[in-house]
Amino acid sequence: MWKKLVSWLFWLRFKLAVAGLVLLVVAGLVIVQEMRSSAYQARFFAELASKATYTVGAGPSPSIRFPQSAPYDDRLGYAQLPVFLATLKTRDFEIDKQARISTGLAKIVDDGYFAPYLEKTQGGLRILDCHNESLFQERYPKRVFERFDDIAPLLVQSLLFIENRELLDATYPQRNPAVEWDRLANAVLIKTKNSLTGDSRSPGGSTLATQIEKYRHSPEGRTSSVQEKLQQMVSAALRAYQQGEDTSAVRRQIVLSYMNTMPLSAKAGFGEVHGLGDGLWAWYGRDFIEVNRILQTPAAAAGDLDAQALLYKQSLSLLISQRRPSYYFDAKEAELEQVTDSHLRLLGSAGVITPALRDAALKAKLNRRTSKVPVTAVSFVSQKAANAVRTHLAGLFGGSRLYDLDRLDLTVASTLDAPAQTAVTTLLRELRDPASAKAAGLNARQLLERGDPSKVVYSFTLYERGADTNYLRVQTDNFDQPLNINEGTKLDLGSTAKLRTLVTYLDIMDKLHQRLSTLDAAQLRALEIDRKDVLTRWAADYLAKAEDKSLSAMLDAALERRYSASPGEGFMTGGGLHHFDNFTHDDDSRVMSVRDGLRNSVNLVFIRLMRDIVHHYMFLTPGSSAKLLQDADDPRRADYLARFADREGQVFMRRFLVKYQGKTAEEAQELLLGNVRPTTTRLAAIFRTLMPQASLAEFSALVKDNLPDGIDPAEPKLARLYEQDAPETMSLADRGYLAGVHPLELWLVGYLRNHPGASQTQVMQASVAERQAVYAWLFSTHRKQAQDKRILGLLEGEGFLEIHRQWAQMGYPFDSLVPSYATALGASADRPAALAELMGILVNDGVRKPNTRIQSLHFADATPYETQLHYKAGKAERVLAPEVAQAMRGAIRRVVDEGTAKRVKQAFVRPDGSIIPVGGKTGTGDQRFDTYGAGGRLVSSRVVNRSATFVFNIDERFFGTLIAYVPGGQAANYDFTSGLPVQLLKVLAPKLMPLINGAAGDAAAPGGCVL
Repeated sequence: MWKKLVSWLFWLRFKLAVAGLVLLVVAGLVIVQEMRSSAYQARFFAELASKATYTVGAGPSPSIRFPQSAPYDDRLGYAQLPVFLATLKTRDFEIDKQARISTGLAKIVDDGYFAPYLEKTQGGLRILDCHNESLFQERYPKRVFERFDDIAPLLVQSLLFIENRELLDATYPQRNPAVEWDRLANAVLIKTKNSLTGDSRSPGGSTLATQIEKYRHSPEGRTSSVQEKLQQMVSAALRAYQQGEDTSAVRRQIVLSYMNTMPLSAKAGFGEVHGLGDGLWAWYGRDFIEVNRILQTPAAAAGDLDAQALLYKQSLSLLISQRRPSYYFDAKEAELEQVTDSHLRLLGSAGVITPALRDAALKAKLNRRTSKVPVTAVSFVSQKAANAVRTHLAGLFGGSRLYDLDRLDLTVASTLDAPAQTAVTTLLRELRDPASAKAAGLNARQLLERGDPSKVVYSFTLYERGADTNYLRVQTDNFDQPLNINEGTKLDLGSTAKLRTLVTYLDIMDKLHQRLSTLDAAQLRALEIDRKDVLTRWAADYLAKAEDKSLSAMLDAALERRYSASPGEGFMTGGGLHHFDNFTHDDDSRVMSVRDGLRNSVNLVFIRLMRDIVHHYMFLTPGSSAKLLQDADDPRRADYLARFADREGQVFMRRFLVKYQGKTAEEAQELLLGNVRPTTTRLAAIFRTLMPQASLAEFSALVKDNLPDGIDPAEPKLARLYEQDAPETMSLADRGYLAGVHPLELWLVGYLRNHPGASQTQVMQASVAERQAVYAWLFSTHRKQAQDKRILGLLEGEGFLEIHRQWAQMGYPFDSLVPSYATALGASADRPAALAELMGILVNDGVRKPNTRIQSLHFADATPYETQLHYKAGKAERVLAPEVAQAMRGAIRRVVDEGTAKRVKQAFVRPDGSIIPVGGKTGTGDQRFDTYGAGGRLVSSRVVNRSATFVFNIDERFFGTLIAYVPGGQAANYDFTSGLPVQLLKVLAPKLMPLINGAAGDAAAPGGCVL
């Protein structure tokens, strides 16, 4: 019995052991089969991937997930999208559509894996015009294989032998391309061994699929842990099974993607290099198409084995270097040559390449490109419109580099009209040819009768008025440099400043109408008005007598106010006595209305008008500081001056803070000096205030460096000024007077130099004594006449602060004005784009609407990050009364109908033969540095540049600027006037008519833009 039991237990144990062995064998066979076929993995991952979907819906998405920073996601902008979108929201862009991801996809991403979707091989910025036609396109990488079958089989076989030998094995259609088990096991064993021995080098176990995940989506494109490796493998598996359990097509796509996108470091003159095509060009200067053709051709048929061998070796070196691209391309070429040769021997031994090809390749030398990659010549002129959009985009995104911008997965719909842009650009370029300029009628007197037409820069900007915004339609020039003449320059645009001056004048009349129109005649006559405030006096007298007291009638009457055009009077302005001339001496003896003065651009009319404007602002406030000039014995003077000093000093200190706060010491100094005529005396007073601790040598160098060429003061004079202008010797007020700068402005620039970042409160606390001292000294009764002269100069500057405030509301682009009546003639400079904005205010009935050149932005199309935004115009601002804008439009219409712009009067004709009305203002800028000797004798004159401008509107719907500009000393060879841009607009008219005829409000129209 006992023996039977023992025997039974033995057999039972044996049978269990056999059964266990059978189960183990079966399990092993199943595992081995699974490792080969991936059948269960296919079912599992395909089911997960099928649930990882996304759709695009209206408005912001509640479920979107953006990727973390990684090479691919950074380059295409996906990782930066949250920052971009937040910034764009503050710039009046709203999300119209955005991706909504499924619960399955959200779980995958939230669990730490990369979002599975069909990724793009190429990305890059695309800009469309308003007709949805391409205006600009960049693609990165540039040189790619379009299909798997386009790749030379020799390259495919070599890549798979090196990196992933089983990838294209067709035996198992469900194979998981994310893992190659034998290589992975070998890599794990060696890694384990090395962790014990301390050896840091070990072979990789990654497949091409996991390598793609690594260099695209892992931080810095590297694997730093086992967890990251698992993340890459799972993500690659999910991506592979997106299209179902059969991965045959996906595996071919993996080879294609790898060939096109593998990172190959960066090359000077090219930037980051990705893919075999760009790699061959950047590192070896090879034409990608030609290389692939030769490698696909049998060597015997090609007849040049050596040439094929060299190209193969260079291609092979790129496939190898992908493992450590920065290392291999930064190291000496010999190291990459050695490792390439070792692979050639291995490939030859394995039969991947023929012995003949192997031997020929071993003899060849890589000959890597050592110089910078040559940049393909691109005309800046042809890309002016696109560059205007790109630069604007960079600003919208917070100052992104154009290099980074061009690599974003982004489509931009602009407002530009490409046909008009191309037509205008082509014509402007043609006009550099003397024959074309002559055919366009530009060789007449006061045009290009003198000078070389090829040296003239033309710049053109055109906007279209919309319901809520102004649309940029054309922006171009013939200047073959990156500089945007319209927006990036500070130019003397001459008499176009009369347009700004007249707007200020009529705006004053509007304010006076608001203040005085409710008073009766007796009240108006009883007003206390300073005799120098002639504008208030005129307004009061007009309203006291006028039957029609409406604003329109008053503005019309204001335009009929008359001024002498005589140049015989001298004007105390800008710190000295100045005389001005008219362009046409026939005007010298005339007295004419403001309206006629604008029509014929008569200088002396506007000099006198500017004087009245300045005086109006000086005497505007009841009890103003200017009135204190009249009575030095007023017993209230001392108390008032104390209050005045504190109150007025704070007012101007705040204004100066707006001008200088946030700027570096160098920027503040440049801004201060920009509105000062540089003389030795002025610069000495300025630099002794800004840098009182500077040595004599430092002081002398600063003065000399900021003087015009040709002026070199003697050292004894500089030494004398150094001692004379010392803070302990001369008061701040005296130094301000000598410098021609408000003393408080001078003090503030010096204070901010030593206290960068100081707050307004700190500045006010620190300047208490200076405010009192400056104004108390100015109003001392000692030598009243001489000091009143100084007071008037400073008060004039204060008047110009008010004028600048009004100009800034109209889009004037600079932080200050030259405090001189010559500002009415262009002394304070301007920008063409800013003049166009002023014209936009006039055609929009006094409303300052936003200008836009971008309608929509479409990020990451066909990805889980897809986001589409539209520009929603910000709030428009009324800056002028409608009646003022209407009066201005009437005045500038006469400039075209009867005045300096008559050439363009009948240039724009509708298909029915009717004339399209045009209005505008001309201006000629002749900028030069003149040096005068004793008695006002002109010693020397150095020409800086010459410009002629026409700011215009067409049918009170389209508006813009056109300028002709010659920079540098060569401008002395020209004598063109503003007639040149007027004639040019006439020549351009036929090119613009398709755009003008196609316009139909804010909707699409035949030939018009889609808005």
